[in-house]
Amino acid sequence: MMTDSQTHFARAKQVLPGGVNSSTRLSKALQMPFYAARGRGSRVWDIEGREFIDMSCAHGAGLLGNAHPAIDRALQLAAELGYVNAFETPYHEELARLVCGHIPCADRVRFCSAGSEATLHLIRACRGFTGRDKIIRVEGHFHGYHELIYIGGHPPRDAFDGNRQTPYVESPGIPKAFAEFIIPIPFNDRDALQRAVEKHGRQSAIMILEPVNYNCAGIKPEPGYLEFCREITRDAGIVLFFDEIQSVFKKSLGGAQQDFGVVPDVCTIGKSLGGGLPLSAFCGKAEIMDVFQPIGSVQHSGTFNAHLVPVLAGLAFLREAMKPEFYPTLRQREQQLHDGMQRIIEQHTLNMVVTHHGARFNMVIGTRTPPVRYEQTFCHRTDVFLKIIRTCWERGVYFHDYGGGPLHHGYSIQHSAEDIAQVLDVLESVLIEFKDEI
Repeated sequence: MMTDSQTHFARAKQVLPGGVNSSTRLSKALQMPFYAARGRGSRVWDIEGREFIDMSCAHGAGLLGNAHPAIDRALQLAAELGYVNAFETPYHEELARLVCGHIPCADRVRFCSAGSEATLHLIRACRGFTGRDKIIRVEGHFHGYHELIYIGGHPPRDAFDGNRQTPYVESPGIPKAFAEFIIPIPFNDRDALQRAVEKHGRQSAIMILEPVNYNCAGIKPEPGYLEFCREITRDAGIVLFFDEIQSVFKKSLGGAQQDFGVVPDVCTIGKSLGGGLPLSAFCGKAEIMDVFQPIGSVQHSGTFNAHLVPVLAGLAFLREAMKPEFYPTLRQREQQLHDGMQRIIEQHTLNMVVTHHGARFNMVIGTRTPPVRYEQTFCHRTDVFLKIIRTCWERGVYFHDYGGGPLHHGYSIQHSAEDIAQVLDVLESVLIEFKDEI
């Protein structure tokens, strides 16, 4: 007899491609989507009524957790204002002023809904500003699903070209001609960046990277690497573009550019900005951002750009994040989780590593050494990790991984020390169970 979730999935496949509205919602660990009934605080319940500690938190968008009172109040205010859209309001300017006040590179900001949308429009602006077309991008880093940049980021092991002569096109439907504009380089490799700039610098509009590579093993920049990126791009007239859709607000109000002390020319921000609602943004130096109409000639428009509902939620999120106890609390959770995982790994001699930066972390199965570049993540045992995730789900802890590699997980300000302790207890029991495969 099928469960309610299995029944809904069977029905959904009749009307939705693959039964989902986003391909990554199909959990390969569960062989179906997680059908949520409701969420509150650190918890989420499925439609069978089972309760879970939420260790996905909307892939990083839910830094306030589920049903945070501040977001509830923002939604109530939106209702009172009539959900007006396609208008500017004082709330838009207030949110923009807060973003520009906290993000080091932000003289100007524009809001949109999704991270892919943010990178698309900002790449266009940078090309318009520089008059150049090529993009230097770092392998393993993710910048959205559109044709401009869904190339050269995550070639599978059997298609990985160490010489990087032909950038890997990551989806059918993207014309191969777009690959001519992409220059892929390895992360944390100064020599490779130097060669790319020497060969393609005069044609390159941007160098784009995640300052913390959450989407692939949580790889951090090695000491001095971001500083080198800043120096060499400045000298070559290339726009330095930090994609902070994932990293912003996870450790500080200023994002990874504040954390590491390196200020790019432009950046994208998102995920947690909307407090769980769809809100992203792109921002940067005034001379670059002012290429957008109506000042400049680069187009960016849309009826539902910066809809009032997520803008009010964004204000609510930032006001919460500005409270003096917000980041000390997140740091306590980070330390508790990291120290606990290190103890488990060492005590049970597990061949894995847990990387972290702020309220997001990655688990890599198959190595005790934190990776520093993309190809070093090929050791990750996705098959084993999916078993681990399913067993954690059976024991009341929900991690999301769609089988795409060592992806990121996280927690929210509403996760308590007791929640993290319970997660560690479950993880320890499950990891011991699969020790021989790790």
